[in-house]
Amino acid sequence: MSNSYDPITLEIIQNSLQAAADEMFAALRRTAMSAIIYEVLDMGTGITDRHGELAGSGAGIPAFVGVLDKTVKHTLKKFSQPGEIEPGDIFITNDPYHGGVTHLNDMVLTMPVFVEGEIVAWTANIAHWNDVGGMVPGSMSTNATEIFQEGMIYPGVKLISKGKPIQSVFEILTANCRMPDFLTGDLWAGVASVRVGERRILEIVNKYGRDVFLYALEDYMNYGEQVSLNALKQLPKGIFSLEEEQDSGQIYKVTVEITDDEFIVDLRDNPDQDPGPFNMSADDTTVGCQMVFKNVTSPGRIANGGTFRPLKVLLRHGSVFHPKHPAASGIYYEIGIRLHDLIMRCLAEHMPDRIPAGGFASICGTLFGGIHPDTGRNYAVIEPELGGWGGSPTGDGMPGQFSAFHGETYNCPAEVAEARYGVTVDYLSFHDDDGGAGLYRGGKGVRIDYRIRSDNAWLTAAYTRSKVLPWSLKGGQDGSPNYILIRRANGAKERYSVISGLTLMTDDVIQVNTATGAGWGDPKQRDLDLVREDLKNGYISIEQANRYYGLDERSS
Repeated sequence: MSNSYDPITLEIIQNSLQAAADEMFAALRRTAMSAIIYEVLDMGTGITDRHGELAGSGAGIPAFVGVLDKTVKHTLKKFSQPGEIEPGDIFITNDPYHGGVTHLNDMVLTMPVFVEGEIVAWTANIAHWNDVGGMVPGSMSTNATEIFQEGMIYPGVKLISKGKPIQSVFEILTANCRMPDFLTGDLWAGVASVRVGERRILEIVNKYGRDVFLYALEDYMNYGEQVSLNALKQLPKGIFSLEEEQDSGQIYKVTVEITDDEFIVDLRDNPDQDPGPFNMSADDTTVGCQMVFKNVTSPGRIANGGTFRPLKVLLRHGSVFHPKHPAASGIYYEIGIRLHDLIMRCLAEHMPDRIPAGGFASICGTLFGGIHPDTGRNYAVIEPELGGWGGSPTGDGMPGQFSAFHGETYNCPAEVAEARYGVTVDYLSFHDDDGGAGLYRGGKGVRIDYRIRSDNAWLTAAYTRSKVLPWSLKGGQDGSPNYILIRRANGAKERYSVISGLTLMTDDVIQVNTATGAGWGDPKQRDLDLVREDLKNGYISIEQANRYYGLDERSS
């Protein structure tokens, strides 16, 4: 292709793709039926070039956006013969072994965009569906031992052919779901989203021409690579390694090698795949490494297919980060955030100006459901929870944020939860658990109380950083743990971090406690005015102010 195209035009096309991806995001959000999508934004949208390289992305979960290019590439590989992919086709994928990347609840829709009989781009989205069948309501069980127990598998099949729905596929989807009305609503929201993207891309191509459009995407990828290479030159060079014990007692290991033109993450020396659902696919492991790479190189700049060309990930087939089929992967997200946190901790001592102390570093996925006491219908809740981030050399950690993997998501408002689900939200606040003191303290974790309003409800959850606490830096205090406390109506209490299908009765309370992030620096060096401000705002008690910060001793 010619390199004489007007750079202003190329910039306009590249920004137009970003706008199109954002519009796809808005369409999915505004038309979805489930609160996990339209309130929490447990979703992602994106546009790839004709080869499946990411070219533009909407808001939402960063780890989800990293899925979409891999799904498109799988679809292209599977349907490689002429005529197998046609204008108006839409494909559906949720199989982590064949382009689905995460777990079966996360459905990916992909759509080719044709111009003059050739594919010029793809539109794609991913969203968490409340139930896709399987052995338990919500389709996610910590007791699953193979993927077949986690729901129906869609390994990249046509959902819509030449613009017309394939009715048999729709019937299979709804027949294997405990909440078919929600599934149908979320499915058509996804269809609307990819079609919006197709329409906008065709408008761009019709305005500027096919050749200019294709060159703009190629130029954009090359620019993304150059940004990363320039950023790599600013990083410390060498080989850095870390071993860390997990709550399960297993040891995770990582070695990172940084050169002027490569960022190599070696995860080969890690435990064999888990017999349960605590595994993540090789593609998703790559996504986790991509997020760290972006965090430490150029977090404020663009992210596209070219951005990650300098990244190399080494894996061992049969390990927890690259399991063999049919290993279960329903709780993949906790392994993903463990991986992200492991690599960040490995690099933290070598990049003190770029990486804060450890945060709550768990998705804290909380699933519960039952029969709605007012409507008599099934309800299912899936909530990622808010927690505290670690302190840094520039300031205190942020309180009440989602984990690094969950990015631009939101908590479900109490009013929406109470209206849509069979629960009452009794309490929502930062908690008072010890942890995170420092020159710059960790952000506070959160306590949420959900009161169950009908008998025979159920709870499934899997929290990490429950035993091995968020890690401190430069003499700070470790953070507090993530855990769930069940307060029974009869006054009994039970504490969990991993539980599947726990039966709950009327007036039982699910008390979620997420971790406060770890501190950075010696607490005794903290400015006393800041200590007094923390005391005034309720971030610490007078006892904590004296014990960790020496308030009385240093004030005298």
